[in-house]
Amino acid sequence: MNSPNQATSSEHNTKKKIHPIVFTFLILPMGVMSGYVNVTLAFLYSSAGLSVEQVAALVAAGLAPHIFKFLWAPLVDSTLSAKKWYLIANTLSALGMLAMGILPVTSSNLVLISAIVWLANFAVTFVAMATESIMAYDVPEELKGRAGGYFQAGNLGGNGVGGGIGLLLAQRLPDPWMTAVIIAGSCFLCSAGLFFVNDVKSSVRGESLISSFRNVIVDIWNILKSQSGLLVVILCFLPMGTGAASNLWAAVADDWNASADTVALVTGVMGGLLSAAGCLLGGWICDRMNRKTAYWLFGLVGGLTALGMAFAPKTELMYILWTSFYAITVGLSYAGFTAVVLEAIGTGAAATKYNIFAALSNTPIYYMIYINGQAHTQWGPKGMLSTEAVFAFLAVLFFILLQLIITSKKNSSTKA
Repeated sequence: MNSPNQATSSEHNTKKKIHPIVFTFLILPMGVMSGYVNVTLAFLYSSAGLSVEQVAALVAAGLAPHIFKFLWAPLVDSTLSAKKWYLIANTLSALGMLAMGILPVTSSNLVLISAIVWLANFAVTFVAMATESIMAYDVPEELKGRAGGYFQAGNLGGNGVGGGIGLLLAQRLPDPWMTAVIIAGSCFLCSAGLFFVNDVKSSVRGESLISSFRNVIVDIWNILKSQSGLLVVILCFLPMGTGAASNLWAAVADDWNASADTVALVTGVMGGLLSAAGCLLGGWICDRMNRKTAYWLFGLVGGLTALGMAFAPKTELMYILWTSFYAITVGLSYAGFTAVVLEAIGTGAAATKYNIFAALSNTPIYYMIYINGQAHTQWGPKGMLSTEAVFAFLAVLFFILLQLIITSKKNSSTKA
């Protein structure tokens, strides 16, 4: 007897064979949205005379839906199909980006533009959730590492497109709406990726919306109380592979005598491309070894990179070199995280489960940014990077010990 998550032989024969690269394009709108708001829109409104505080509030409006998106993720698992959710959400988010560019860039429009930014980002969270659901259901187990790598490459690379290319166009085209049309149109075209994947419906779907929500809650509880689920929950809180220091590269650039153009280079398109390359490499590695082991190895490499930068000469060339290495390690860790989570969640309420883990994984990023800032104040750039490295090494050690304990318990419980 087949389980609800198993396809029948006839279904299997009609299923499209997908290449993981399709997830780069499907998730691209989310990365582009982030870059467009945080870089391009922030630049336009700063140039129009808005204060840093006002621009920060605008950026925060875009970030808010991504913090709480797990709250509405059950809608994707309980209603419609993943393809329908994607098409609706991507259309609305593209229209939102278009509206951002059409609205005159003035301080009097700040409240309205903030509302549009929030709504567009709310819509794009459903783009991500639909993509994650398709990955969970439609990608065979042996390809989930590469799928995670391509997925995160699109996310991080899209950030560079929306920010770097968006800013480049905004500085050269006569009107902001022209940039918005190009960026929004490109994002909408990503919907073409739906032709290359299968239309999946969640197996937790019940006879009514209430029964579907009940099934979602049961599925979440089952994964959280399982050994693999608990291990991933712990992994989400550990400060390895966070990429926290990359959020401070602009703030600490003077310590390396790095120019504004250099900072723009390493934190913009080049940084995005290197991170995307790291994602692809990380996904490939995750399909060739234990994915949890790969994840802590990536965290170890990230810690060693931070340590290398800490003790390297404080020159602009070293700044470029080490931040580039660091960007690659961030890509490795992001791909590793997605691969580990996809392996743990299985199918069921895939969108909800993925987004719970994604939300939890932001915790060490936030607290490491704060710790790094405090360490820089106390001990300078060497102390900041050494502190991040020490936290990463301790997290790796803790997780290895945890893996060994769980493995030994498994072995003892299977003995006759």
